[in-house]
Formats: sequence, structure tokens, C-alpha cells
Amino acid sequence: MGPLDLINHLVNFAAAPAFVALVLVVLSPFLMRKVASAPTLYAQVAMNLGVGVLAMLLGFWFFGRDAKMASYGFMLVAMASCQWFMLGGVRAGK
Repeated sequence: MGPLDLINHLVNFAAAPAFVALVLVVLSPFLMRKVASAPTLYAQVAMNLGVGVLAMLLGFWFFGRDAKMASYGFMLVAMASCQWFMLGGVRAGK
């Protein structure tokens, strides 16, 4: 595998988490209430992308191959939980 093939595989591996991160951040103001302490949109996308890629890597490690529906499901749950946490899903004292 040459370097261009490796780059192509890595970009395609991160494409699904990148798309879901963008859609999640764009749609979250309509689905959840806004919080004054929420990070910027760029920070939300970056954190969701990191969580999504990590979830996909864990799925790749666990199943031994890419593109399993369980990995995608785990990625969605992990990214939605991350977004919920960033927008104040857990509050201290309640």
C-alpha cells in the first residue's frame, strides 16, 4: 500500500464521524436547549469528531474489520452522549 492509498483509507475511515459530527452540531440547537456555557461550534465539531473516530477505532479493534453496523451504532451513541454532555446534560447538584 502506497502513501496515497493510506491517506485515502484514513480519510474514508474518518468520513462517517466527520459527517455525523457536523450534522449533530448543526441540528442540536433545534433539538436541545442552548446553554450559556456551551463550547463554540468548532470545538463541538472537533470533540464529536474525536469521539467518533475513537469509537470507530474501538469497533475496528473489537471486530477486526471496518464497517460493521455495531461500530456505527456505537459511534452514534458515543457522539450523541458527548454532544449532550457538552450542552449541559449533566448538572452539578441535581
